[in-house]
Amino acid sequence: MKAFATSAILAATLVAGTVTPALATEPGDHDYLLTGNIRDHNVQETKPRKHKEPAPQVKEPNLSAPKAKAPAPMPKAPVPARHGDVRKGDTAYVVVSTATLWKSPTSPRKQDAPALQNPAKMDEWNRGLTDRKGLTGRTETQAIYGDAVYVWEVCDDWARVGVTTEPAPGKPRGYEAWVPKRQLAKSTTFGNASEKMTHVISVKKSRAHVEAEPTKSTGRTRIEVPFNTRLPITNTRDGKARVALPDNRFGWISFNDVERFDQRKVRPKPKPSQLVETGRQFLGLKYTWGGTSAYGFDCSGFTYSIYRAHGITIPRDSGPQSKTGRTVSQGDMQPGDLIFFASKRGKGSVYHVGMYVGHGKMIHAPNASRSVEIVNWKSWGGARDFAGVKRYV
Repeated sequence: MKAFATSAILAATLVAGTVTPALATEPGDHDYLLTGNIRDHNVQETKPRKHKEPAPQVKEPNLSAPKAKAPAPMPKAPVPARHGDVRKGDTAYVVVSTATLWKSPTSPRKQDAPALQNPAKMDEWNRGLTDRKGLTGRTETQAIYGDAVYVWEVCDDWARVGVTTEPAPGKPRGYEAWVPKRQLAKSTTFGNASEKMTHVISVKKSRAHVEAEPTKSTGRTRIEVPFNTRLPITNTRDGKARVALPDNRFGWISFNDVERFDQRKVRPKPKPSQLVETGRQFLGLKYTWGGTSAYGFDCSGFTYSIYRAHGITIPRDSGPQSKTGRTVSQGDMQPGDLIFFASKRGKGSVYHVGMYVGHGKMIHAPNASRSVEIVNWKSWGGARDFAGVKRYV
């Protein structure tokens, strides 16, 4: 065997590890975490030393303080939905105080221009309606701020829509008519909020105002919203509700102007006196053919809106209204019941409806030459055409 000289001596030197702080960030948050990163000790081969071994060299650990916690980013201002950007098959929302729906795009007259704008100038339009009878056969109905509509077709600056909140026989998406596209917007944000938020507000006064929060493209604006406007609540503060708006924005409205309720629960049935009280606030309001808003009602638009305010949905027109509800005899009438009138001394087509208020009287929106009034229903001009009474509560 060969002999090997083993003059070399193996010695191990411990090389100390280094502690280095590292910063880790959680996705979506700005919270920083301090962690230790300790390297493995390495054993290396070295030459023998004649004298004592030196002490191992140890680096000082980095004990500097971690970086300060970064502030949470400010929420991005919402981008308002483009008004008028709607297409066939869309679910859109009314973004003016009241959108008047017309029989066709050629139905409006020159004097109707204020009602076609965005924002709709409803008071100006009302002042200019010197001949209200001229609206007969031109307007079909109205939809108010935040109402959902289904877009059936689009023609230039107009859209034929179904108002989903206004039931009509044979109309699966609600009452159908034409509306200027500029008065509509498509908003998934508002649609989701309307479905998912448990609490909503409903405007109980003739009119109220929402203070809309500023966005990148708009400043703080004041929006007039009419009776029955319904908006989902996202927050509350100082006697106000923060609500989602139908064009992706948010705003604040006073609880003094609204009723608040939980969508998950069935609303309690109104007392007869409550229905009457709701109707009385519109005494003196001028009749408007096709009206369902606090800017003007027709006869069935008035009764439909009173019941809607109390969470009860009845058909939009008087004929279908007369075919729903529970039949009541004249002797058993109570406030809140609806009284119907039909041609051919009550045997033909229903043409008018009023709401009984007690003591032989009814409140109704009579015709284009008069305003909402309370009259003795038996001595009213159409009393000979009495066609029955219906109850919905």
